[in-house]
Amino acid sequence: MATVAKAVPQPVVPRMAPREDLNPFRISQIQFDIAAEYLKLEPGLRQVLRTPKRVLEVSIPTKMDNGQLKVFTGFRVQHNIARGPAKGGIRYHPGVTLDEVKALASWMTWKTATVNIPYGGGKGGVICDPKRMSKGELERMTRRYTSEILPIIGPERDIPAPDVYTDAQTMAWIMDTYSMTVGYSSLGVVTGKPVSLGGSQGRNEATARGCLFATEEACKVKRIPLRGASVAIQGFGNAGSIAARLFAEKRAKIVAISDSRGGVYNPRGIDPLRAIRYKERSGTVVGMPGASRISNDDLLTLKCDILIPAALENVITLHNADQIKAKIVAEAANGTTTPHADEVLYRRGVFVLPDILANAGGVTVSYFEWAQDLQGYFWEENEVNTRLEKVMKRAFYDVYETMRKYHTHSRAAAYILAVGRVAEATLVRGLFP
Repeated sequence: MATVAKAVPQPVVPRMAPREDLNPFRISQIQFDIAAEYLKLEPGLRQVLRTPKRVLEVSIPTKMDNGQLKVFTGFRVQHNIARGPAKGGIRYHPGVTLDEVKALASWMTWKTATVNIPYGGGKGGVICDPKRMSKGELERMTRRYTSEILPIIGPERDIPAPDVYTDAQTMAWIMDTYSMTVGYSSLGVVTGKPVSLGGSQGRNEATARGCLFATEEACKVKRIPLRGASVAIQGFGNAGSIAARLFAEKRAKIVAISDSRGGVYNPRGIDPLRAIRYKERSGTVVGMPGASRISNDDLLTLKCDILIPAALENVITLHNADQIKAKIVAEAANGTTTPHADEVLYRRGVFVLPDILANAGGVTVSYFEWAQDLQGYFWEENEVNTRLEKVMKRAFYDVYETMRKYHTHSRAAAYILAVGRVAEATLVRGLFP
């Protein structure tokens, strides 16, 4: 007589598919679900928190320099506003997708909750190749995009900021378009603006500086002296290049840097200021004198104390997680590590500073900028940096204590902390109507 196998109990943490799913929105939902299981959230509340509140897709007709009309596609997603207005950047990139924007909006919800500032999560994007567009074309596209999303943005509704291939000038165009439409100057409609238009001192360095503050605390926990520590940085854009300079000022040794064309490596150290000047002249760090060429993939698996992924999503996956040799991974970019890779790194003793903590310095100083705009009273840079350090260190130890309480890895701990805060706000507010 055939025997019947006993049913195997299901694990507390949701099962993940054997084949790794690199869709950013599904990854963000897996990360949420893990935290929801630990917190034992009710099914209805889970559905509310994992679903974007508002998704807007717009067409952006733009007159190009050659006189032709081109229609771009843009998005603005508001994931959750239980704790305050939506907050999140706008990126211009040919690879922008709606799922990517939805993921980034949800990560902003959890990021603002991790550092405990009164915002929700939003994000925007336009499918375009800004490297092939003139300044005039970018301005016309930005202004039309602003007019299309204008009904759902505003200082009390949704506050955009710079992201990939957008900057202070982009924010100035958005602020001006919005202000001309409503009939008065609205400084608080965006952050990351030029200082002359109500921008904050210290905002340009905020993401990298916040990453430094969090990494300093991680070094204390791991008993790694930051002075003399070897640092590899994938992505030498705004966050990556500033991080290189700030870590070097702390006497850490920058051994490798890279951009979209490749990277360079020198075990004796790379001077970040020389690298920045070289990239300004040549458009890439590749070919920089005094360093050997290295690929982006090889940079990730270098033996070093601190690895800083500062580029795009999904760079640490099942494919390379078991080859990561860094002791600390500080995610200056969003979505750099997949859920499967998180488990591998945790088992191998790699301390990951998750994106919703490590790069939260940018949104924290954006919050400072917004507060200054609403008050009409502006702070000195040292005050901005002092307040940022306090927020980042408090958030690090909030996450670290949650790790110890739940006996889990740092990303799960950060999500448990953040999801718990948003869930509490949602329950206290109740359901309308």
